Amino acid sequence: MLATVCGLRSRTLIFLTLIVFEVVWYANASKSFEDVRCKCICPPYRNISGHIYNKNASQKDCNCLHVVEPIPVPCHDVEAYCLLCVCQYEERSSNTIKVTIIIYLSVVGSLLLYMLFLLLVDPLIRRQDPYMQPLQNEEDSEDVRPHVGGSPGSGNTVLERVEGAQQRWKRQVQEQRKTVFDRHKLLS
Repeated sequence: MLATVCGLRSRTLIFLTLIVFEVVWYANASKSFEDVRCKCICPPYRNISGHIYNKNASQKDCNCLHVVEPIPVPCHDVEAYCLLCVCQYEERSSNTIKVTIIIYLSVVGSLLLYMLFLLLVDPLIRRQDPYMQPLQNEEDSEDVRPHVGGSPGSGNTVLERVEGAQQRWKRQVQEQRKTVFDRHKLLS
């Protein structure tokens, strides 16, 4: 059990280190690209294969003459070649993308930390009850745990209420198994 928790802890630490490294790298890499570009898609023309050209250009300069460099056709075919090319101006917001990624990583990280917390705390909270017997086979009748001081279903803590619900669910499953396998009836 302890080896599993230690292994999980080291994997989680490595994962979180990688996430931090990626966020730092992404923040530094954001300086190497622009939020606007012009994309020209040119189909095959005579003996020249089709190609896609990207260039950081303003919206007014988003045309074949400004984006396609070098132009792969002779001077007298430039106009015909550029008429075939379809150019689109594209914009994006890298700040919105960064914020979305940071929120996503924060949620995933907090869920991982919560899972680690539950894995570490659950063995401490759970205590072995001598009255509790594991489910062994389908012939066992009901797995009933005596309640100490109180009516069934009224627990003092959330954990006791969850355990009570779990016990009720186990009893229902046992009853359904008995109904299906012993009496050969359909589930109701």
